[in-house]
Parts: sequence; structure tokens; C-alpha cells
Amino acid sequence: MAFFFDIVHVMNYIGNDQTSNVSEYQLNKFHELIASLFQCCQERMQYQSERFQLPDAELRCLGLFGKERYLTAKSIAHRMNVVKSRVSKIIDGLIKKDLIQRIKDPEDSRVQLLSLTPEGQKKINEINLFIEDVYSQVLSQIAPDQRQAMLTNLDILKASMEAVKEMMV
Repeated sequence: MAFFFDIVHVMNYIGNDQTSNVSEYQLNKFHELIASLFQCCQERMQYQSERFQLPDAELRCLGLFGKERYLTAKSIAHRMNVVKSRVSKIIDGLIKKDLIQRIKDPEDSRVQLLSLTPEGQKKINEINLFIEDVYSQVLSQIAPDQRQAMLTNLDILKASMEAVKEMMV
């Protein structure tokens, strides 16, 4: 999680003086909370992988089909931020499990599209129900009158992290 300590250095480097009002306590607390959230998410992903008997990479790849009918290996590689050869192995694993299939692109026979099989759609529905249940349980731990404020603050955090990410490019 050194990344978040590096943000301060990057922001200072590019001339953004907004970091001067960040106390050491706030910086350390932010680092601690982000590290803890990240660890919690990793543990959930590990549990999810075991529960659905899919390696993490295959599980994440399947999740990309949630809003897409077809994907290409190139688009999967880009979204997962991995090289195409790694995606080929992930795709082969999902095909062997009959969760996705290859289809020729009707507009360009050189391009192979990937789509969920009926079994893959069933699996993604199970995974989505599990995730929805987990998120519902998390939200139920927060007092109803505090949920909207928490969601608003998460939106602010997301926007701030994306802004710093853009400055790094």
C-alpha cells in the first residue's frame, strides 16, 4: 500500500499544494483503512474462488460478461490489465469448463468473439447473487441513517483516487 504514500510525493512533484493540509495522522489512518479494506476484499475474492471452484482470474474474466454479450480476447486483456497470452490461458480454462464459447464475428471472420454459454450464464447469476448478498450484509451493518453519507463519501473517495491516477499518467 505504499502507493498511497507515493500519491503525496506525486502531487507535490506536479505542483499540487493540496497535500500540505494533510496531517501525518490522517495519512496514516487513510493508509491503514485502505490496506484493511483491500485485505478484506482479497479474502472475499479468495472465498468466492473456492466457493465457485474457479481461479480468481477466471472469476474476474467471467464478471466482465455481466454487461456484455460478446467480448474479444483483446478487450478482456485490456480490462483485466494482463497480456493477451495470459488471457488465452484464462479463456481456455473457461471453455474447458463450458462457461464461455468462441463464436466467429459475422462482420469479420478473422475475429473470434467470446460469449457465455448457458452454463456460464447460470454460473454468473449464482456469483452475482452471492455478491449481492455479501453487499447487503455489509450495508445492514451500517445504521440506515448513515448509509447515504457512507455512499456519498465512497463516491468522493473514488473521484479523488481517479483524479490522482489521472495526474500520474
